[in-house]
Amino acid sequence: MRTLLVVAGAVVALFLTIAMLGTAGWTRPPMAGQQIGYRGTGMDLIRTRAGNEALAEANQAPAPADPVEEGGEKASAVYQNVKVLGDLSADNFNRLMVSMTEWVSPEQGCTYCHNTENMADDSLYQKRVARRMLQMTQHINSTWKEKHVHEAGVTCYTCHRGNPVPANIWFENPGPNAKSGFIARNNGQNVATPEVGLTSLPYGVYAAFYAHKNTPDDAIRVNAQSALPESKGKPIQDAEKTFALMISMSQSLGVNCTFCHNTRSVAQWGESTPNRVTAWHGIRMVRDLNEDYLSPLAGTFPPNRLGPQGDVPKVNCATCHNGANKPLNGAHVVDAYPELAKPVASADMPAGTPAQPATPPAAPPAPKP
Repeated sequence: MRTLLVVAGAVVALFLTIAMLGTAGWTRPPMAGQQIGYRGTGMDLIRTRAGNEALAEANQAPAPADPVEEGGEKASAVYQNVKVLGDLSADNFNRLMVSMTEWVSPEQGCTYCHNTENMADDSLYQKRVARRMLQMTQHINSTWKEKHVHEAGVTCYTCHRGNPVPANIWFENPGPNAKSGFIARNNGQNVATPEVGLTSLPYGVYAAFYAHKNTPDDAIRVNAQSALPESKGKPIQDAEKTFALMISMSQSLGVNCTFCHNTRSVAQWGESTPNRVTAWHGIRMVRDLNEDYLSPLAGTFPPNRLGPQGDVPKVNCATCHNGANKPLNGAHVVDAYPELAKPVASADMPAGTPAQPATPPAAPPAPKP
């Protein structure tokens, strides 16, 4: 009898195992592979099909507003205190304002930026910030068109996604509050943070690499260019910051290292994909925006909108990309709003604004032989 029960139990266990392995929860999900580099190099982007579908769904561009008839009085002649885009017709200007409301503050409506009893009033800081953000959008779509955003361009929705504050922003991280002990001397790392994949790598990587345009090129390039040392090399802490930056960029774009690099020789530009050149310019675009457009707004934002160090919210790669290697699935969002692609007029620039370069950096510096 006991033997019979053992056999029966084994048979039941076998059938249960077969049933579990045959159901969706126990089988390998359908995969979607994309070859990034040359065949045989292992440069592939591997995702599940369901993951691809979810990512595409999360990055749908909104339908543009219906076009309006050209002509009519200019917005600057119809409305008071129009400091940006006053050369648009009043109808086109209103079309853009309605679109911006949907892009940035669909729940709050026009009152998020405007005193509706006096639309010319500049007392709300949101209106003053929005004015500068319009100029920033024009700057991106004109100055950085060839090197980074290309024909797709950006609108307010690219970053905001229907929220007054974009989901992916950053402030300077002061680190732990400990006054003594080991934590107070953690060299800016050993505290798991989402920005660097919940690793213990340096958490101040954004401030190190994304805040200033004059950041030297070798701040990221920590690898040696010769087989034997020729001079004092970089400390291990700099290498850790570079790894932290790369992890952050991978997360921001939803890709792995091979999207830009051939991991056989990560440093070699000749074996990298064209995506690496685009990313090189993207880093410099982020620095440009943070230094010339966002950091100068420290006196405009109220204290409750500033970070623990008193700095303004700033952008990183994830602000636009939102986990996709092409923001909004590569949709040409600026086509329907050509006014957002015009160069910023010097007359519209606030007093004290740093002079803008005519063009972004030409190309990544050539690697040393």
